[in-house]
Amino acid sequence: MQHTVATRSLNKNQSVNQLSQPLVDQLVAQADALQIGVSTHESGCKIVDAGIRYPGCAEAGRMIAEICMGGLGKVSLQADDRFSDWHDAIAVSSEYPVLACLASQYAGWELSHEKFFSLGSGPARALAQREDLFKELAYIDEAQSTCLVLETDKVPPMPVIEKVVRDTKVAPEKLTIILTPTNSIAGVVQIVGRVLEVALHKAHTLHFPLENVVSGAGLAVLPPVASDFVTGMGRTNDAILFGGFVSLKVKGDDAAVAELAKNLPSSASKDYGKTFAEVFKFYNMDFYKIDPLLFSPAKVSVTNVDTGAVFEAGQLNADLINLSFR
Repeated sequence: MQHTVATRSLNKNQSVNQLSQPLVDQLVAQADALQIGVSTHESGCKIVDAGIRYPGCAEAGRMIAEICMGGLGKVSLQADDRFSDWHDAIAVSSEYPVLACLASQYAGWELSHEKFFSLGSGPARALAQREDLFKELAYIDEAQSTCLVLETDKVPPMPVIEKVVRDTKVAPEKLTIILTPTNSIAGVVQIVGRVLEVALHKAHTLHFPLENVVSGAGLAVLPPVASDFVTGMGRTNDAILFGGFVSLKVKGDDAAVAELAKNLPSSASKDYGKTFAEVFKFYNMDFYKIDPLLFSPAKVSVTNVDTGAVFEAGQLNADLINLSFR
């Protein structure tokens, strides 16, 4: 029975696009209540404004986070008593964490044209197959409609939209692009809602076999919305690096699982110890110079379903959360 459960996380029969489409339809249908804008672009695609001209809300961010996970994750907003001054949190879970997090939610599709640049996340990535990651996952999706989520405060220029249509092979009117600026409430919620995805990506970076990941859950504190992009980027990263907890269920031998747990938390990185904004400035605003092992939750618990052994590592860091959020 355990083996059946364990292989479920890489079940190739799950379509992240087909599963998430009803969630996209629901988001659009509730646009007024969610204080988001929906418009038809001249290309024919649908643009959802979740924080540029429309204020959006935390519930919109929660729904967008579930869309990002390709309909294979549950996301909820809840109270958090782990920090004295910050009491809102986002909880995520998935029985198919590899597909939900890496084949859909991970912001891995680079889209740029002239001054526009954004990293695309969501189920459209699985249709476009523009990243080497999909060869490793051996996952190809098929669907007539798709959705792309961009962390940006600008509508993408026509050449970017045309590229998305071309690469996903869907009709423009079947494409929905959701825009979530970092300094908006929906943006903050959907970004911090990546706490489990960050752990999965770190496990992949550490070369832990993804087929051995059974299920996962995460919890991260929600920061206040910042007034500018850089502060917002810092706070949303810090919410996971210092206020994120992830629980993974995996299979394998205890030595490999113990090694994963030891190296999974953000504190295992050489760049740990300062707020993300400080680290970013230290590297002269060059994101790619930051140690990639920093991007992980503060605290982890990894359970080996084959043996029942539980390995814990890392710790929450209230001092750095307070420094970042104030």
